[in-house]
Amino acid sequence: MSMEKLLSPKTVAIVGASEKEGFGGDTCRNVLSYANPDNVYFVNPKRDEVFGRPCCHSIADIPVDIDLVVLCTPQKTIEPLLREAAAKGAGGAVVYASGYSEVGTPEGVAAEESLKALCAELDISLMGPNCAGFINYIDRVVGFAFISDERDRTGSVGFVSQSGQLCLSFMDNKSMRFSYSISSGNSSVVTMEDYLDYLIDDAHTKVVGLYLEGVTQPEKFEKALRKAAQMRKPVVVLKAGRSEKGSKVAASHTGSLSGADVIYDALFQKFGVIRVNDAEELLATTQLFATLPTLPRQAGLASINLSGGETGICADMGEMAGIEYPDFEEETLEKLRALLPSYASPANPLDTTATISYDAEVYASVLQTVMDDPNVGLVVIGYTLLHEIADPCIHHMARGIESVVKNGRAKPMVMLPFFENSRNPEYLDKLNGLGVPVLPPPTYGFAALRHLVDFIGYDPDENTLELAIPEKTEATGRRTLSEFESASILREYGVRTPEGSVVDTPEAAAKTADSLGYPVVMKIASADIAHKSDMGGVALNIKSADEAREAFERIMGNARTHAPDARVDGVYIQKMLPPGVEVIIGVNSDPQFGPAVLVGLGGIFVEIFRDTSLRPAPFGKDEARRMLKRLKAFPLFNGYRGQEALDVEALAETIAGVARLAAERRNEIVELDINPVFVYGKGKGICAADALVVVKD
Repeated sequence: MSMEKLLSPKTVAIVGASEKEGFGGDTCRNVLSYANPDNVYFVNPKRDEVFGRPCCHSIADIPVDIDLVVLCTPQKTIEPLLREAAAKGAGGAVVYASGYSEVGTPEGVAAEESLKALCAELDISLMGPNCAGFINYIDRVVGFAFISDERDRTGSVGFVSQSGQLCLSFMDNKSMRFSYSISSGNSSVVTMEDYLDYLIDDAHTKVVGLYLEGVTQPEKFEKALRKAAQMRKPVVVLKAGRSEKGSKVAASHTGSLSGADVIYDALFQKFGVIRVNDAEELLATTQLFATLPTLPRQAGLASINLSGGETGICADMGEMAGIEYPDFEEETLEKLRALLPSYASPANPLDTTATISYDAEVYASVLQTVMDDPNVGLVVIGYTLLHEIADPCIHHMARGIESVVKNGRAKPMVMLPFFENSRNPEYLDKLNGLGVPVLPPPTYGFAALRHLVDFIGYDPDENTLELAIPEKTEATGRRTLSEFESASILREYGVRTPEGSVVDTPEAAAKTADSLGYPVVMKIASADIAHKSDMGGVALNIKSADEAREAFERIMGNARTHAPDARVDGVYIQKMLPPGVEVIIGVNSDPQFGPAVLVGLGGIFVEIFRDTSLRPAPFGKDEARRMLKRLKAFPLFNGYRGQEALDVEALAETIAGVARLAAERRNEIVELDINPVFVYGKGKGICAADALVVVKD
């Protein structure tokens, strides 16, 4: 399968070429507007020419071999035309036609399967069906069916969307500049993962933007994301389907806290992928990365504004976005005092007052002074660029910005407006040319800046860039192991559990309790009873043989009453653990991406606070430690307000052991819950008090 023949072909045939409005006519108009027409051939059996250009009556009549065929014809014509195109050397095809799997009928699904099989037979890389096509702005190749304003959009954003209308909306934005704009449609042959991989490798693409509805090839997705992380190429994803509606109710707390969409969050975090919440944020973030000549070397931002009100907005919005405004060095403050009016008070964020905006030289000096501060990585220029220029200050500011850029000492800059307006095209282009992106107003602008800060802080060498993708299996059943079986598995991977054994008579309970030493805890031993305490299946703080006998009878009676059909092995007796801080460690296995490990406050707090951190397996102790630091409750682990610091190292080692268990047994384990894990003081270790393992059956 040749991605080059699809996305960077030397010769193209447009079949169904026309002058009418619609796929055929609009594709031809786009070709004449954006493509190099010398290597494009129009095909229509009923036309001798289209828009004054010669038109072949069939693909076979084209005088040269072709790389790409763009089919603007109905579904019933597609397969015969693909065979004809393959005979002419075509290795790529764009199919606009609908009526395939997207309609949800057996006939549509069968038609798409037939199309896929034919493309495999002919070795054709097919875009679509049910797509709007693509434009390769670098090589001036067009196979796109929607009309937009004619202008040069050449740039460095590689954009892929499973929505054609979203693709067009991005092209309509005046700020966007593309290397490729791809509407992939059903992606039945060439998938989203293939486009992603191609754009990551493409030297003309600085940032990849992706509207993603789903992943069909997790192994390819993993490989592409690993490559992007190692290359430090930004991938910005708008992933549809945040809702967990319709998901099955999980047996464990972990399952309910780590649904499919949360898995995507954890996956993207692991590989340094930027996830955005809507199309505007996707646009702003890709534009930011594409326009900046270089990325900031550090996360500290300086905000420069012309008024106190704008400065206050930047201060508040920046803090809400988690942006760091480092204090200026004393040397910086002294220089600013000399440059600014006497009534200005130097600080970060900085209110320069409007006075300096009318003096290009002074504005440049202030800008350079802020940039020279060693704590500053990027400068945010607060200014609302209007469509019609009334106030001349932008003329002077732009000259000041330009002089700073040309002196070779500039750090990255962005312009942040405070209101949504149409932007003056002359100054928009001028600023973009200087490498200064004009962001949207603060809500989206600071969201994009937050993504930038996160990206420059991501280190691929600190992350295990692989997934434990499970083998595909026909098994659909689930079986819950008893706590005794679960504890045995955990011990194999270094997870400390209390001593204990299963007994089946009151006397055996008393004898075992005596041998373990009091106090003990007793629990129903049944793989069919997940939440034991809910049905009276747990007895705590048993302090004598008589109490052990009585607790055995009570627990078994409750099991017969509340779970009469459950298979019961007896009662599991363990040495009762001393109290500690309760933590949950869990595993939930995603069918596509495999197991992810969850950690958070345990016991009853797991559902009340839902303060958890999730990471796909495998990973090591350092990553486990960073998971803990992301918890809002992490200050408790460090000895908050004079309390004893906890054994974070032992807990991180345990989490890493669970990650190794999850990865090695990815084809077996569906869910795992260790709740609670008691965490003791520094150097005193941890112990898992309760465990639940669900396996495939």
